[in-house]
Amino acid sequence: MELEFLGTNAGVPSLQRNVTSMALRMFEERRTFWLFDCGEATQHQILRSSLKLSKLEKVFITHLHGDHIFGLPGLLSSRAYQGGTTKLTVYGPPGLKQFIEVSLTLSQSRIEYELEVIEHTGGLVYEDQEIMVESLLLDHRVDSYGYRIAEKDKAGSLDLKRLAEYGLKPGPAYGQLKRGESIDLGNGQLLKPEDVLGSPKKGRIVTILGDTRPCDNVLTLARDADLLVHEATFMHDLKESAHNYHHCTSIQAAEAALKAGVKELILTHFSSRYKDLEHLQPLLEEAKTVFPNTKLAEELVLFPVLRHA
Repeated sequence: MELEFLGTNAGVPSLQRNVTSMALRMFEERRTFWLFDCGEATQHQILRSSLKLSKLEKVFITHLHGDHIFGLPGLLSSRAYQGGTTKLTVYGPPGLKQFIEVSLTLSQSRIEYELEVIEHTGGLVYEDQEIMVESLLLDHRVDSYGYRIAEKDKAGSLDLKRLAEYGLKPGPAYGQLKRGESIDLGNGQLLKPEDVLGSPKKGRIVTILGDTRPCDNVLTLARDADLLVHEATFMHDLKESAHNYHHCTSIQAAEAALKAGVKELILTHFSSRYKDLEHLQPLLEEAKTVFPNTKLAEELVLFPVLRHA
């Protein structure tokens, strides 16, 4: 599992940075990737990466401001031309479905694959056997949501040496034990999963926030996360501007990470007043005074989601 930023600017693109979008790459886990927000030119950024739209499984939109959605109609309409034939599901706030339908209808765009749009107002957004996505409302000028993506814990690895001692060879019994089922050895002995399984592998948690001012739901979504992606539109000397525009400063993002007990913080959604990475360094340094394990999002750079004990 890796995170790749396709845009890190707030409001409008610049020569150095595109507007907001990020890909959660899960090729080892699901052979797919998920997209979070889709600002203008996101599909162009994807062409510059190793990502393929044919592998895009889901899109999660945080809110309906243009710098987070203006790239969506183009991406949806051109996905089929890049080999995308599988179903694509798009999640986001009320109004998203109308935006997509009107854009595609008026442009006479044809979608050659199954497209599902699911609007939500928070809560459990998606769940399967491997992963769960929850969402909560944040504090912004329009309804803006954060997402908590939680892998489910997995059973530990089978101890092949112990299995051999019980006379078991690779086959259906291995699968039963991995599923937590006991095995009758046929001699009156019952082999329990805990007898041959290692410690469970704890699932990772990634929290990705939309635009927001500091609020309690940030802490709820980020609680004990392995990785938190938090907007940091301004340095802290502009905290009044941040409040007036319903955004956060780098210090406020770091304080949230500290309070929520997250393991790693990545800052993004930077004001265009900070021209390049050099101008962003003071923003990073002041955040690290509060939360040392902080990084700056960089476009087309892979950030692994580490598994913490």
